[in-house]
Amino acid sequence: MAENSAIEWTDATWNPVTGCTKISAGCDNCYAARFSERFRDVPGHPFETGFDLTLRPARLLQPLGWKRPRMIFVNSMSDLFHKSIPSSYIARVFDTMEKADWYIYQILTKRSSLLQKFINSRYRSAQAPSHIWLGTSIENQRATSRIAHLQRANAGVRFLSIEPLIGPVGKLSLDGIHWVIVGGESGPRARPMNAEWAIDIRNQCIKAKVAFFFKQWGGRTPKTGGRLLEGKEWSQFPRTPSASRARPDSRFGA
Repeated sequence: MAENSAIEWTDATWNPVTGCTKISAGCDNCYAARFSERFRDVPGHPFETGFDLTLRPARLLQPLGWKRPRMIFVNSMSDLFHKSIPSSYIARVFDTMEKADWYIYQILTKRSSLLQKFINSRYRSAQAPSHIWLGTSIENQRATSRIAHLQRANAGVRFLSIEPLIGPVGKLSLDGIHWVIVGGESGPRARPMNAEWAIDIRNQCIKAKVAFFFKQWGGRTPKTGGRLLEGKEWSQFPRTPSASRARPDSRFGA
């Protein structure tokens, strides 16, 4: 677990699973895969097996050892709803999140249909707890089909991470969506983000009264282009009691 994260929209990361497989264009230049593969075959290194999918049960209870409220990005180095992760293991991750309820947990997946299936099975008669934020990643208009799965999930807080934004997304369905993050790609083969794409999403969020967070322009490094969109920094978070507790100085959606 990393107690301090450089990701602007979270405070820490927790990885009870690492590794993944690529399923869409947004995965092409995956930062987690690039980082992990640097250490493949290094004896004793946590990523000795590179980006191969790896369950890490020794990490399942890590959040219980922390006490200060914060936002935790779950599985920043994997996808919790990967088809090869047993549902019983995912349930153990959720058991910990439900016990350590003084944090906000932020979960992102591209396997949105599997998220929907698991959440609606676990929370049949009520929404998932509001301190567990559930989101899906989108990179272009083709990937927006994932939004419908998220909307049909019994989630208390739903969000979209439109990063890397590598193409226009068109008109978004934002019903039941509480937060939208936008960011450009970073790394040695970063694909450029068109300003009009980001501005269009920002404007849709304003109209729908959805919190909007502009993470980065991207480039060679995440910080290359800065965070200003039309001269302004957008750092809104969903307007929820759990968000206020975890980040009392945060700015919230209109």
